[in-house]
Amino acid sequence: MSSDEGLGESRARQPVVFDMETSDPDDVLALALIADHPAFELVALTVNPGTDAQLGVVTEVLRRVGVGPIPMGSRTPGATREAVSPFHFAWLGHVPPVRAEAVSSEVLAEAFRRFPRAVLLTGAPLHNLRLALKAHPEMRIERWVAQGGFAGDNLVPPAHQLPKFVGRELCESHNFGGDSKGTLLALGAPQIGVRQLVSKNVTHALAWDGAFHALMAPHRTARAGLAVAYDAMSRYQEAHPEGKLLHDPLAAAAVIEPGIFTWSEVEVIHARGQWGARAASGTATFMTTSVDTARVLGVLIGGAQRPPMRQPPPRTE
Repeated sequence: MSSDEGLGESRARQPVVFDMETSDPDDVLALALIADHPAFELVALTVNPGTDAQLGVVTEVLRRVGVGPIPMGSRTPGATREAVSPFHFAWLGHVPPVRAEAVSSEVLAEAFRRFPRAVLLTGAPLHNLRLALKAHPEMRIERWVAQGGFAGDNLVPPAHQLPKFVGRELCESHNFGGDSKGTLLALGAPQIGVRQLVSKNVTHALAWDGAFHALMAPHRTARAGLAVAYDAMSRYQEAHPEGKLLHDPLAAAAVIEPGIFTWSEVEVIHARGQWGARAASGTATFMTTSVDTARVLGVLIGGAQRPPMRQPPPRTE
């Protein structure tokens, strides 16, 4: 099987279900970039763990993008643990809390019932997916794109190895390690057709730094999602001039344009709390080994299909 087989590109708007967290900025950055992207139709959103504060942040970002209402679920509605990074409130200001109307497992099941072609994009530990697979064995997910996992020296050609990972075949992975039982369940679940894992060695290859910010600047008014993302990263770089690694935005790019990545069909390895992979066939699990970083910006912008920028509706308290 070729590295791109089974990873076909579609130009129609792709229904997407996004499972996210808010412990750092890149999930919300990805949300802003995809919410009004011309290649996406965001049909549902689930949040982990799904506190009222998290749902408030997500609701505010969608309001600023001018998208909604969208079905939203929480793993634990009403949870009180701290799950929002300080950056979100420094950027957004006071955001009223929002209580999720449903648990994430039910939102996921309903989304894939209504949109059988939807892609599941995950940018968080996989509690929500695990609970949905267990509660709804009838649920079918045609394609799952996950930000997580690690491809080591045994898979990545020397020309594409990042210095920080040279010599390693195993590495920690926040999203996979945050619920290892959920990860292993999802990797083996017959309900999932194709698994595409955007691995740590690739997500560490590109940051939204000053140079990327400058490249994005001419496009920031093309649509509201770009303006929101640009505004967020303008604020973020005031305190972090080195920028932010594009973990979840790169996974989102893989949903739209898998051809900008190199993929290997693999069997995922989990050992001593770390993750890796080895080449395999017949697993329907593909992992990134490199990315064409020069093409990422164009994919995230959305090319010539950009709709006009809209003004967000007023926020209701």
